[in-house]
Amino acid sequence: MRTIWSFGSAGQLFFGQKSSQRAPELAIKHGLRKLFVISDPILEQAGIVKKVVDPLMAAGLDVLVHLGGEPEPTLAAVLKSVEVARAFGPTGLVGLGGGSNMDLAKLTSKVLAHGGHPRDYTGDDKVPGPIVPLICIPTTAGTGSEVSHADVYTDPDAGIKLGSLSPFQRPLVALVDPLLTLTCPAKVTADSGIDALTHAVEAYTAIANTHFPLPEPGRSCYQGKNPIGDIMAEKAIRLVGEHLARAVEEPGSLEAREGMSLAATLGGLAFSNVGVAAVHALEYAIASVVHVSHGAGNGLLLPYVLMEYLGARDAELAQIATWLGVDIIGLSQPEAATKAIDTIIALRKRIGIPHRLQDIGFPREKIAETAAKAVAVERIMRVNPVRLGQEECVRILENAW
Repeated sequence: MRTIWSFGSAGQLFFGQKSSQRAPELAIKHGLRKLFVISDPILEQAGIVKKVVDPLMAAGLDVLVHLGGEPEPTLAAVLKSVEVARAFGPTGLVGLGGGSNMDLAKLTSKVLAHGGHPRDYTGDDKVPGPIVPLICIPTTAGTGSEVSHADVYTDPDAGIKLGSLSPFQRPLVALVDPLLTLTCPAKVTADSGIDALTHAVEAYTAIANTHFPLPEPGRSCYQGKNPIGDIMAEKAIRLVGEHLARAVEEPGSLEAREGMSLAATLGGLAFSNVGVAAVHALEYAIASVVHVSHGAGNGLLLPYVLMEYLGARDAELAQIATWLGVDIIGLSQPEAATKAIDTIIALRKRIGIPHRLQDIGFPREKIAETAAKAVAVERIMRVNPVRLGQEECVRILENAW
């Protein structure tokens, strides 16, 4: 039985309106005078890149902007970013955008620092030391990548998304400015928001830290359910229940945007210390077959995975139901647990997340193969509170189809 757990975050976290304007001051404070900024053409067109980069340049910093970010970054995008950054020789990187851009910045940073190929770092705790210092500025409210130790990219040769976990990958500085999310389209808001909920729910329903199955040689960046993770997950779930639908339906509501920005960051803190589980493993595998955004895929799968936890996580699911605004007075614990799942399904429907795998064009004949790919993602599957092998994953996908 384990008796030790730990908790990590970004080196510094600044949250609130206009917090992104502190980037020049903080870059200078940390000696980062040559910055490689990773973003994408959509954010450039929206004026957000200029809003962040102009103050950096006005402060006398040497800045190169790379607009190579793309949804669900590919290996090709990573290699190109490394090539451009290496020629520039930055002392620091800025990841500006959604989780994909921040992940691209992490991937670029570690390869710049340690060489080799992005594949060399796939898995758990494979980064040998500090990476090039990284400032992350999210423009969506979902992934929590600004505080997490994880990155993900798509490798066509592997046939599945690949990711790595390392404490060295947590950003030096995270600047969470809800004002930057005001231009986020409704679909991206919905997909990102349901991703934040998935992070928090998977963290809260995870295997306990005391029973977490440590891989050899006895280290894991994910470590199972612990008290601080529970606190972060609870607040994130409450905030999503209160603000997600409104953020989608009333995009100009700064209250809703601020609530969801905080939910995403807290969800990131929860999952990056506790772990994500079968929802993510299955989404990685599904995305190798059909195109679906990470958030939409997670949101689609979340209720079907939680159905497998009924009986084992009824107390946690009943608690989640109350945090999402359900009155469970008079209900048995199993009834309240089912209410939590029903409430997530209703929220998912309200904000336009697909309900079934067939809705996104996933072919039923790929279910067994996809289940096998998910089971193979051991660093994630060990976080499940119950054993989910090939048979159970096939059942989840059949129910979701």
